[in-house]
Amino acid sequence: MTDSSAPQTHVRAEIARQPDAWARAATLLPELAGLLPRPGEAVAVIGCGTSWFMAGAYAALREAEGGGRTDAFAASEFPAGRDYDRVVAISRSGTTTEVSRALEATQAPTLAITAVGGTPVCEAATEAVVLDFADEQSVVQTVFASTTLMLLRTALGTPASPVVDQARSVLAAAHVLDPAVIAAEQVSFLGSGWAYGVAQEAALKLREAAQLWTESYPQMEYRHGPIAVAEPGRAVWVFGTPVPGLTADIEATGAVLVDDDLDPLADLVRAQLLAADRAEAAGLDPDRPRHLTRSVVLADS
Repeated sequence: MTDSSAPQTHVRAEIARQPDAWARAATLLPELAGLLPRPGEAVAVIGCGTSWFMAGAYAALREAEGGGRTDAFAASEFPAGRDYDRVVAISRSGTTTEVSRALEATQAPTLAITAVGGTPVCEAATEAVVLDFADEQSVVQTVFASTTLMLLRTALGTPASPVVDQARSVLAAAHVLDPAVIAAEQVSFLGSGWAYGVAQEAALKLREAAQLWTESYPQMEYRHGPIAVAEPGRAVWVFGTPVPGLTADIEATGAVLVDDDLDPLADLVRAQLLAADRAEAAGLDPDRPRHLTRSVVLADS
């Protein structure tokens, strides 16, 4: 799928760094456990863009694991007056204005997870976890977001090693996509529970890097309208185990189906690689998508 003769972009190098970064994050848990949400706490998780999708994935996973009520919000939509035991903010750059404003507005104890220390988001938070080894040069986020989610998953009891091994196998081209998926004019990504946040992130990668028409939905919602766009030449990619009857409904449309037994986070790596491939095939720079910057910093108002 990847042209080995093509110049190495930052995003390709960062995609490849993910398994090692995930493994390193898991080793940090003993020293960071005291900073992360405690069982039974009511927690809000906020972020923007990719970080918001990781917040949503973590919130669904924490509730499913019995960790306590967990809500996810785009930082600009955070209800600061709502009562929470802790607010967790995810921000790669630590400079996103909506995130720092949301932290300043809440009275709850706050934790920032970022790749850069000494930033406005860190200064606005009560505590900070700085994953500087997962920082990135590409505008398009990959390794920081997935490493943050892996850290939070590990804190909830999910072993990192099996997912790390799967991601390495993806990078070694052990899970090659159907050529019809690689060439698809449109892709819908589906997921249930925490995998829906991963599906949202996969769709975003292809929109950002390759300007491809992508959508994302909870699996059960897909049949409530969005399936109408499915047809030959388009693809539907399911993260996690499909709900009963879904694959048959998709196959009946003529769209190509992606349905493998990979962990959703490892499967995200395939989507990231596809985004880089499609961008380069279209003559685009996947490190610098049009209209985007590393961080959205707003003027004071």
